[in-house]
Amino acid sequence: MEYGVLLVFIPTFFFVSITPGMCMTLALGLGMSIGFRRTLWMMLGEVVGVALVAISAVLGIAAVMIKMPWLFVVFKTVGAMYLAYLGLQMWQSKGKMALSDDNLQTSQSSNLGLVAQGFITAIANPKGWAFMISLLPPFINSKLDFAPQLALLVGIIMISEFVCMSIYASGGKALRRLLMNQQNVKTMNRIAGSLMFGVAIWLLMS
Repeated sequence: MEYGVLLVFIPTFFFVSITPGMCMTLALGLGMSIGFRRTLWMMLGEVVGVALVAISAVLGIAAVMIKMPWLFVVFKTVGAMYLAYLGLQMWQSKGKMALSDDNLQTSQSSNLGLVAQGFITAIANPKGWAFMISLLPPFINSKLDFAPQLALLVGIIMISEFVCMSIYASGGKALRRLLMNQQNVKTMNRIAGSLMFGVAIWLLMS
């Protein structure tokens, strides 16, 4: 895989991961209520769930494109347009993803229960599926071996998710105050939205 592709993919996915959402809110709430170490069990389940969503999304699209190669161009165009739409939505969010006390979840679950909680949260997130379907396949180079590329992208996604959840779970009260400020969340959303716009333009021009 080309380094230029990774230089686009890594920061884009990182900023999308770190913006407040279902999984990050769960990590913050659990980190504050049961501690970072026990929250690692939830993070394990979430990372596995995200990897499953990513692999399923890419394999599903790839199966279609193998039979109809022309669909790659169509899909890349549609994916770019959808990313631009997501970028616009994030720019217009006005900090709507800011956290509140009602968002923060706590748990008295067992370790296995925490793993299940993280896994279910990841695979039940419709925005996660939409993002994986629109973003991942265009980064796959059809001229190179498929499996190594998918493994690398999924590995990056898992590391990014783990790092971001660790930041949330260990951030405590300071991070909580930061994310309850709508202006701070608005800035994060706009950075992620700008990166999505950049990826959309790159896809259309590639």
